[in-house]
Amino acid sequence: MAFSVISKKTGAQYFLHHRKVTLNGGRQQVIYFFAKEKREADVLQSLPSGYEVVENVRTGLPLLKRKVAA
Repeated sequence: MAFSVISKKTGAQYFLHHRKVTLNGGRQQVIYFFAKEKREADVLQSLPSGYEVVENVRTGLPLLKRKVAA
């Protein structure tokens, strides 16, 4: 089952995806993003460790944020 979040503002369901991208310097990095539809190749089953989900107050879109080490 894919990891999903329901927006408190809009009530829409978003699914967490990831993708490996190559930056200008040639370095590879994994990016995480939310989308309304599941893309089976990129969908994640769980939240990555060290991250938490926050919601943009103005737009209601979910975002991943790194947890602050306390």
